[in-house]
Amino acid sequence: MNTEILDLLRQRERMSVTEFAGALQVTATAVRQQLQKLLAEGLVDRITLRGGRGRPHHEYRMTEKGRRTSGKNFTDLALALWMELKEIPSLEIRRGLLQRLATRMSAFYQSQVQGSDPQQRMLQMTTLFGDRNIPLQIRQEENLPVIDALACPYPELAQQDRSICSLERMMFSDLVGEPLRLSQCRLDGDSCCTFTPARSVPARSVIGETSVIGETISIEPLAEADCPD
Repeated sequence: MNTEILDLLRQRERMSVTEFAGALQVTATAVRQQLQKLLAEGLVDRITLRGGRGRPHHEYRMTEKGRRTSGKNFTDLALALWMELKEIPSLEIRRGLLQRLATRMSAFYQSQVQGSDPQQRMLQMTTLFGDRNIPLQIRQEENLPVIDALACPYPELAQQDRSICSLERMMFSDLVGEPLRLSQCRLDGDSCCTFTPARSVPARSVIGETSVIGETISIEPLAEADCPD
């Protein structure tokens, strides 16, 4: 019934329990039980209306979080946009767009990742992304904290173009506050994707390769160490 309630609220700005019961042909008690669940999940909120005699009147409306639950084609849109991005002829433009996308995405989460040092920010990221069903694990490797991503946030996109790993690495680097490199990748058969501080790269390593939206270019691994094609 939760879906039906949300569908009704997409069509009308707000409704009362009586109106829900009539539209769904169920009891008011059944409606209240479902509304309590939706309230707890933050998908609807309740408005108290006062006027005239008698008890206050309550109506319900959809929250912004509730509105975001509609639609199931985000993956299709992401794939289409990514494929269009790959068609841009200029490598430099594609590379710049990739960095801008990573910066824009990290800005969504920046207020929740405010630790005083990289390790604290990594730990805050485990909570932030864990709430989004993207489990991260922080551990020590050679006296440096590293991030293990135990699930891929973009599995379908990664299978088609692994340069999405560059976007994730750039976003994590912005949030951590220092450059990271992708030292292990699930697409290479590793158990998880591991993001390591770039300062762990040996100083003698000057040139590496990185995938930038379907292209492989030579770069300095301290700045861009991603999955090769």
